[in-house]
Amino acid sequence: MSNAISVQPDSYLEFWNEYHLCTLTTIRPDGRPHVVPVGVTVDASAGVARVITRKSSRKVANILAWGSEARVAVCQVDGGRWATLEGVAEVCTDEAIVQDAVARYGERYGRTPAPDPERVVIRIAIERSMGQTLPARPRPSVAAE
Repeated sequence: MSNAISVQPDSYLEFWNEYHLCTLTTIRPDGRPHVVPVGVTVDASAGVARVITRKSSRKVANILAWGSEARVAVCQVDGGRWATLEGVAEVCTDEAIVQDAVARYGERYGRTPAPDPERVVIRIAIERSMGQTLPARPRPSVAAE
């Protein structure tokens, strides 16, 4: 298991297996961030997160522009629970990698997307993980007067 994830409590990986929309942050060539909603799957044993998308997307262009230096972050939030993964991204076009990522997406999100000849995978080698995934403590109730 990747060191970046293995230091997290069990609730961290459980949170990444729940149904949540996420965000992917890439960096445009001019240095400005580009943040978009995505579905993310996490393979903790491989230390990898995956996003399926179209090869013509802005996020793919941003990653390709940075090449091997393409740093990204994926994040998900649910109330007071949140988790972020940071790492280096690459764009994968190999059909077997794409099909594997589509199957993983289907497992997490409960539906398999329609075939798309433009589909690629953004593969993120996870270098850092952070978050708060334990349920928040209930707030004390305030009695109405």
